[in-house]
Amino acid sequence: MFLFFHQPFHPIHAVRYEYEPPRIRQELFTLPTEVLLPTRTKNTLTKEQFTANSIMIIDRESGAVLFEKNPDESRYPASLTKMMTALVAIESYDPSRVVTIQEESQAIGNTAHLQTGEQYTISDLLKATLIPSGNDAAFALASAYEGGYFAFVQRMNQRAKELSMNHTTYLNVSGVEQEGHSTTARDIATLARVAMKNEVFQEIVRLKSARIVEQKSGQERTIESTNQLLSRIEGIEGIKTGWTDQAGECLVTQTTRDGHTIITVVLASDDRFGETRTLIEWAFNAHEWKMYQVE
Repeated sequence: MFLFFHQPFHPIHAVRYEYEPPRIRQELFTLPTEVLLPTRTKNTLTKEQFTANSIMIIDRESGAVLFEKNPDESRYPASLTKMMTALVAIESYDPSRVVTIQEESQAIGNTAHLQTGEQYTISDLLKATLIPSGNDAAFALASAYEGGYFAFVQRMNQRAKELSMNHTTYLNVSGVEQEGHSTTARDIATLARVAMKNEVFQEIVRLKSARIVEQKSGQERTIESTNQLLSRIEGIEGIKTGWTDQAGECLVTQTTRDGHTIITVVLASDDRFGETRTLIEWAFNAHEWKMYQVE
């Protein structure tokens, strides 16, 4: 069977499917002559069964959309913000660089309990940002940037534009509630797709716990992940949790089974872990991955 692609991409309607094939994002326009796509074999999922205000499921390799609910509505990202904070830090710093925790890093909200005057490597600050979702660690990463904290936030917004996250605005590095600090489920899926191709990022977010070392004293301590689904769902590989009063419960995950990887985004949910579990199981049970030829 042949599919003929035109820009913008839409599958040819003359080809017979049991359902409408998944839509493909812009990144797919430079594909080779064959592409592996998820094909739905059954449809037992409805938007109404979820409390989450916004949902997105994509196939990581192709960008194909498996399921969505209000994917382009503006939402508070809460600590999902730290995905971009970490990505920019990974791309900007030597991981062995040592940073001193400043008094300003004693941020509000969730912290990794870093104390003023302590010293940590960038590598450990990344762990403290992504695993226990420490606002203090995120602030320390940003404050170490050339030009300071606000230059780092500016770089986060520049990076978002580079990734075509056109409906995302960052005003801080931790995700504390701030008017105008916003994103969408689609933009978060785009970010997750890129971040999870970074080996450093991927290795950190899949950890249930990690050890970090205060450099002056040599004291080690353990930090624990906020992601309750780690090791509880087959093939899950991270990524990030988030919560504030206005954002509600947020969760992004990546899961791989039988060589196929999906990314799920749940925003403003009353049960992020339960609903994400349902979405993951449905995505793999209701789809088969098939090779199509394109021209």
